[in-house]
Amino acid sequence: MGNELFKNNLRVYRAKMNWTQEDLAKSVGVTRKTINTIENGVFIPSAFLALKIAKVFHETVENIFFIAEENEKE
Repeated sequence: MGNELFKNNLRVYRAKMNWTQEDLAKSVGVTRKTINTIENGVFIPSAFLALKIAKVFHETVENIFFIAEENEKE
């Protein structure tokens, strides 16, 4: 359990909606930089922000954010 990484599928869901990082940022009330840092695994969103993101995509949090083993391929 020690080699786990917080991952996400934000790019995939943005692409499905043809949204930019800016589009997503505006829809959840954050900056484009925040979305960028989440997508790149630099920043882990709060539970509240993760729920807001999931809501705009009409998905569960678990479909967008997940924990992966460090050695797993994406």
